[in-house]
Amino acid sequence: MFLSVFDMFKVGVGPSSSHTIGPMVAGARFLDHLRQQPFKVAGLRVTLHGSLAFTGVGHATDRASILGLAGFRADDYDAERAEAELARIAAEGTVAPEGLPVLEFQPKEHLVFDYGPNLPGHANGMIIKGVDAQGDVITQVTYYSVGGGFILTEEELAAGKDHDDGPPVPFPFKSAKEMLDMAAESGLTVADMKRKNELSRRKGADLDAGIARIWEVMNTCINRGLENDGILPGGLKVKRRAKGIHQSLLAERGMNLSAPHTINDWMSTYAMAVNEENAAGGQVVTAPTNGAAGVIPATIRYWLDHVPGATVSKVPDFLLTAAAIGGLIKFNASISGAECGCQAEVGSASAMAAAGLAAVMGGTPEQVENAAEIALEHHLGMTCDPIRGLVQIPCIERNGLGAIKAVSAASLALRGDGTHFVPLDAAIETMRQTGVDMSEKYKETSLGGLAVNVPNC
Repeated sequence: MFLSVFDMFKVGVGPSSSHTIGPMVAGARFLDHLRQQPFKVAGLRVTLHGSLAFTGVGHATDRASILGLAGFRADDYDAERAEAELARIAAEGTVAPEGLPVLEFQPKEHLVFDYGPNLPGHANGMIIKGVDAQGDVITQVTYYSVGGGFILTEEELAAGKDHDDGPPVPFPFKSAKEMLDMAAESGLTVADMKRKNELSRRKGADLDAGIARIWEVMNTCINRGLENDGILPGGLKVKRRAKGIHQSLLAERGMNLSAPHTINDWMSTYAMAVNEENAAGGQVVTAPTNGAAGVIPATIRYWLDHVPGATVSKVPDFLLTAAAIGGLIKFNASISGAECGCQAEVGSASAMAAAGLAAVMGGTPEQVENAAEIALEHHLGMTCDPIRGLVQIPCIERNGLGAIKAVSAASLALRGDGTHFVPLDAAIETMRQTGVDMSEKYKETSLGGLAVNVPNC
């Protein structure tokens, strides 16, 4: 089992990795599919199913689907160019992807939200069709957006191709127990083992540059969020709060008014800055998802800004450790809110952040595993119930609390020797089972919980 650090941490665009990045990736893959066909397609049709339909407008899935089929990518997204292209497509009813003829695509007619039963493979499903000049379907592919921007076709999902199937890596752990056993036998840290796995696939310079970019985008997103104010889009009229809180914290620091517990406010404002940017459609890093994108950057920023002895040179170890834990959760359970609720998003992010923090603070592999377990255990059962389908309430504040839990989990783990009662593997399996049993109302459909009990207009 191998999931690269660059699979877990993708540079993308808000507000949702599964609803925004995923459909854009699916569109790109369908265009590649068309380029390989011997026949000519005259038009495109898209049907969104499950959570992609129920919260698709609030999560900008319609926009992402259109842009993906127009050839846009999340990792080099140009917002100004995207808005211009969306306006042109709405007016002219065509897309013109590179290497293909101009294709008919009338968004209001040819992009359908199907609110019926989910497709069988996953709660986030979409079907993209190519039609001839008469509108008859001549090719179609079913895609599933399985969380964190990962996309699988119906055939890939059935074949279990939800992870890398390339050549073997030096430390192929697929459970936390195997990870700890390999660490004990090799004498290496979790970050060391993850680095060696990565180096079996790419050059060291590429790995270092890629990880540096991940942190650069994360940190830039925090700074951008701390500088921007105003009202978030979507109709809820949610006011950006990170800038105001940050300014208050800075003022209190100068006046010597801050109490010890305000460190929690620092963590929260870092996380909220990221998730306000995400809600506004800005550039973020899936960590492991967009909805949970603030937890890990906030934890790293807390460590760098507030913990004596912290150094940016250790950030790669943080991210490599976090990616190792995230890979275990994705492989054995889920990082998709539509599949397992918010325990799979903010819960996974908090576990990853706790592990990363424990690692850079000198924790043993056993303490790292313990930190991840504590954080995940105390998110079990968390539902995903965004009001009006927007990644705003309760998502933005929830990231702040996820960061606070991550720091607390790492601190508790470092106070012990790594021995504990509940293994991380058991917590991951419990999260999976809880997700299976959870009502669909609480899995990113906005049909239950806060989404129906709080007036949203």
